[in-house]
This record gives sequence, C-alpha cells and structure tokens, in this order.
Amino acid sequence: MKFRLCVLMTAISFTMSSCYAQKMSSTEKDEDKKSDVLGSIIPNLKYSKEVILGGILQGSLQNWHFTKKKIDDDLSEKAFKLFLERIDYGKQFLLKGDVEKLSAFEDKFDDELESGKLEVVQLSSELMKKRIKEVNKHVSELMKKPFNYEKTEHFETDPDKRSFASNMTELKERWRQSLKFDVMNQYLDLMDEQNGENDDKDKKKKKKKLKVKTKKLSDKELEKKAREKVEKRYDKIFKRLAEEKNNDKLDKFYNSLTRVFDPHTHYLIPEEKEDFDIDMTGKLEGIGALLREEGSYIKVERIIPGSASWKGKELEAEDIILAVAQEKEDPVDIVDMSIRDAVKLIRGPKGSVVKLTVKKPDGTVDVIAITRDEVVIEESYAKGSILQHKDLGLKIGYIKVPKFYRDFEDEKGRNSSDDVKAVLLKLNKEENLAGAILDLRNNGGGALKDATLMSGLFIKKGPIVQVKSSDGTREVKRDTDGKIYFDKPLVVLVNRFSASASEIVAAAMQDYGRAVIVGASEQTHGKGTVQAVLDLDGYAGPIGKVYSPLGALKITIQMFYRVNGGSTQFKGVIPDISLPDKYAYLESGEQSLDYAIPYQKTEAEPHTKWDKKFNLAKLKKGSVERVKKSDKFKKIKESVAWYTKRKENTKRALNLKELTAFRNEAKKKSKEFEMDEVNEKITVKTLDKPKNEAAKETQKEFSKGLKTDPVIEESLYIMRDLIKG
Repeated sequence: MKFRLCVLMTAISFTMSSCYAQKMSSTEKDEDKKSDVLGSIIPNLKYSKEVILGGILQGSLQNWHFTKKKIDDDLSEKAFKLFLERIDYGKQFLLKGDVEKLSAFEDKFDDELESGKLEVVQLSSELMKKRIKEVNKHVSELMKKPFNYEKTEHFETDPDKRSFASNMTELKERWRQSLKFDVMNQYLDLMDEQNGENDDKDKKKKKKKLKVKTKKLSDKELEKKAREKVEKRYDKIFKRLAEEKNNDKLDKFYNSLTRVFDPHTHYLIPEEKEDFDIDMTGKLEGIGALLREEGSYIKVERIIPGSASWKGKELEAEDIILAVAQEKEDPVDIVDMSIRDAVKLIRGPKGSVVKLTVKKPDGTVDVIAITRDEVVIEESYAKGSILQHKDLGLKIGYIKVPKFYRDFEDEKGRNSSDDVKAVLLKLNKEENLAGAILDLRNNGGGALKDATLMSGLFIKKGPIVQVKSSDGTREVKRDTDGKIYFDKPLVVLVNRFSASASEIVAAAMQDYGRAVIVGASEQTHGKGTVQAVLDLDGYAGPIGKVYSPLGALKITIQMFYRVNGGSTQFKGVIPDISLPDKYAYLESGEQSLDYAIPYQKTEAEPHTKWDKKFNLAKLKKGSVERVKKSDKFKKIKESVAWYTKRKENTKRALNLKELTAFRNEAKKKSKEFEMDEVNEKITVKTLDKPKNEAAKETQKEFSKGLKTDPVIEESLYIMRDLIKG
C-alpha cells in the first residue's frame, strides 16, 4: 500500500496485518447495525469500530514509529495526563473528585485501546456533561446583573498555574472571575470601537468624508451590551460542548496516546484527513492560515504564503483565535472548540469577510477582518531580486523560498528546486553580481527531494542528508550531477521558524563551508523527523471496510542526520552569526514540545569542503559591532525584554481602571515597537516583471518588507565583509 511522507513527500510501501477484530463492548449500541453486517461475514462474533481502529493504531504505532515505544502502563500514565488536558485544559469544569474517578484508568489506556471499550471516554463524557450543565446554569445567573468593576482582585489566566477546583463553590468563584474578566474586555473593546480607535487611516478618512455619525452609548448601555455579548458567546459554547460528536471524543483519547510517541504523530479523524489532503495538494481556500489545537485554544501555526492572511499581514504565527464572526454577525467563541469545527467557521466563499478576535502573544486582543480568497500559488513560489545598498556599492542577489513545494501528482509541475535554479541562472547573467542571499526564514519545510536538489545547486557533488529508519537502515541523499549552478559567496538566512527541509539545506551549506548561516534566532526549529501518512482504510480488511472512512495516522518513521553525523532534530541548526530575535520571548521549536525525540548522532558521511574559506570570527565580530549601534536591533531587544516580562505576568486585574491602564500600555508599546521605517538606502529590483496590477502591488509590498527589515541590511553588510575577506 502507498502512503505519503509529510516531510519526504514521496510514496513508499510497506505491508502489515489488516485484521485486528475483537469482541465488541456492550457500550457500542449505536454500532449494532454495522456489527450485524460484520457478524454475517464471520458468524458468532460482533465487531466495533473502536476494536478495529484500536488494533490498527496499536499495531502501527508499536511496529512503525521511530522510537519503537510500547503501549504499556507507563505510556498509559503519560497519556492520561494529556487526556485530562484535552478534555478540560482550562480546569473550568472538572472537580478534583471527578479527576480522582478518572484516575482509575490512569494505567489502563493500553487496555482500553486493545479492548475497544473506551470506558474512560464514556465516564469523562458523563462527568463533563454533568459539570457543563451546572456551570451553564451558574453562568446564566451571574450574567443577569453587572459585576463590581471597582473591586480590587486578580484572575489567573494561565491554566497551568491553576489546580482543579475542590468543590462547586470554588469552581463557581473561578467562573465569576473569568466572566467578569471577559465582560470587562468586551466593554473596553466596545468603547474602542465606539471611539473609532480600531479604525485604520482609510476607514477614518471614509467616515470623515461621509460624515458618519453614530449614536454613542452610555457607559451603562455599553456594559449591558458587553454582558449580553459575552453571555451569548457562552450559550453557544455550552451548546457545542453538550452536542460534542463521538468522533471528537475518540480524537481526544487516541491522540492522548499518539502524542506520547512524539509531537508529530497524530491520529486524523476522517474530517481532518480530508483537510490534510487539501493542505498537501496546495488547493487551499479561506484565510490561508495553518492552525493547531493547544489545550482549549486554536493557535496559528503559520501563515500560508500568498494567502489572504499573508496579504493582510495582521494575523501572525502564535496568535490565538478566540472568536470568529461572519461579516455582519456576532462573533462565535471557539475556545474549547475542535479545530475541525473552528475551521468550518473560518472557511468560506471567496470575497466574503470573516472577523477573527485574536489574542497576540503579548496579551493584547485585536479584531482582524480578512477577506477570504483562494491562495494565489504564484506568491508562494520562490522569487528572485537584486538588492543594492547605497553605502556598499555591491549588487547582491536575493532568493526567497517560502516552502519546499513539489507536485508529486504531476512530474511536469512546478517545484522549488527548479525555480531556484532558474533564479540562479538569471543571477549569473547579471553584471558585477557579488554574491547571493538565500532566505529560508519562516520556511516550515516540504519536499526532501527539493532540499537535496536545491543544496546541490551550490556544490559540485556529494552527500546532502542522511535518512535513518527505526530499524537502523541508513540512506544517503546525494547531489550527483557534478555541476555548480552558483559559485559566488552565499549567505543563508534562517530563524526559529525555519524547519525540516530548510534545516537540511542550511545544515548542508554549513557542513560544506559553502555559506555563512545567519540566524534571526539562536537556532532553527529543530524538526529532524519524517512522518508518513497512513490511510487506515487500507489496513482494515473486509471487516473494517464497513466502518470506512476510518481516518489516517500521521506517524514518525525516520530521522534526518547531517553529513557531519549530527541530527537536525531537537537542536536544529546553530547559525554562524546570530542576530537579535524579535520572537525570543516565545516558547517555540522542538525543545519546547513535550515528548520530543531527543538529539541523536550517527556516523559522518565523507564530503569535500568548499575550497573558498571565510573568516567566521572576523565576520561575527563585525556584525556584533554593527548590531550594537543599530536603532532597529536596539528596538527589537527592548521589545523582547518588555514582552518577556509581560508574558510572565499571567494574573490580570479585575478592576476596570487597572485593566484599562494595562491595555493602554500594550497599545502604546505595540506602536513603539513597530518596524515600519523604510530604509531608502536599499533598492530592490525584481528579476521578473510583474504581469498585472495585483502582481505589481504584491511586489511593492514585498520590496517594502525587505527595506524595513534590519536583518536584510545586516546580511548585506555581512556579505560585504565576506567578499573583502
């Protein structure tokens, strides 16, 4: 059977037993009809979807996962903790007594998976249903009258710093504080909206021109409206929680187990499998953001290049989406909502508007309006430009590679390595070109084939990366064409969001001494593992086919190793020169993830170093001196210090005056830390003429981004020093 690799993006084959049928639990009455069909195939036995699915997952994980972990009591205890987080991350429903009841299954997740009974799922559902009903009633009573907004008290916003409530009295008090906090923020949002503080320049001009006048609400009216909005939001939350689908409950159980294997192994329920297929083919629509679940929240993993979100530049990686509203409708709270249901709200037809209530990493809350659109694939392709700095007198090539794309269904389709080769050939025709910058920042990876081919463009021949399987077999991916497509000085840019295939290219260039690796961070992401996507229907056999679709399993099966023998896993790539990182206050990268596979080494692969040496110590010294004098880098350091301190303070004042001051300070600092000053000393010339007005506008924004980016200017200076020697 064929399956795809998330990182390798190739198809490889393996076989495994497809029959995992066992007797059905009496709790699976809703599956009786399908079980009867199975019983007619094999008389005197009944089968449930959970029995078959559990067997397939157990066999796949234990036999094919890179770590070869066993699903036993020890793994069950770890899975149990993750299960609690998945069902009640915010500790807003379950009591300590409820958790004690569930603890009876703490070391039995392995047995539950094998038997298919999933009694822990049934018990947790019953407990949650009871608590949701009680909390819902309490919330309805609380929202009937205003809170005391002058009282001095504080609310802990970080669930990790809370414990489960001992009793309903304690839980009700937690909800009182939480609701008060929500109403206060909603009130201040309405106040800002009424005062036009959320309007951009164009909107303010339009209002002024049309002489738009809106009736201003009194403080009392604003408070009442805020309370009504929050109450309506929670009514929808409780309704959704009460109507949670069986697939969502199973998802919590199965992925509590898979998550212990490593952060990238994940069971995809049928609906998620469909979404995954859409993402893999590149046929995306909507806002163009890759999302992930983190506890009760939906967080932005990354922005898809060329998408509506990418064009808007307001939504960013690590943003938490709290609510979603259609253009003229009230927002729907998506806290505690499954990612699938959240995506359904966010997606929509081209041209329609969706409004996202977003919490930024610094704690500020913004409402971002995005006009849905199809992803313009052209904008996600590699592009080349010529950069020049007035003070340097050098002509430098610039290549931006947003991702390592390849259409495996169409051999003649576009791919990133061929596109970069085409850019290099154009750069070679430029007179007096001194060198080139390969920008892999924010590049989350893609096709291994293109990482190998792209690396080979800069060396004559040799090994690029080693791929090792769980059974110890090792394969070396090589550049074999004996050609160099660009032999001038090279700088490779990376940051903490450069992952997987990006790290392979950066590591190869570093190991060969072919380029200077410049990082806008201390290290890259550190994802050096390979995932395969198994379509589980293919392993179900004739019995399991009755329950199709079963979904898929994304499973880690291999690890990448550099030619020097070290892995890119966990440690990532350490830049030769590190610049101030504006996201240094964030916990990101493989090292921040629980159960990440640790760094490993294997034997080095012989390779011939680049014959042109450069003095790294001298290059680094010059960069450090310039960074110290740079106002922009100074601003980055100040912003990191401020955001770090603010992030550590997770308690919020439940006093309107104090909360207003807290929010105003955030707004003020956000403006102070903006990097919008254009460096007029830098000129950007595109290698390809824009085909239309939209392309011209995109190129204009692209050029502006380069001219406001202090990392680009510093890279040009590093290139100057590299050439001087």
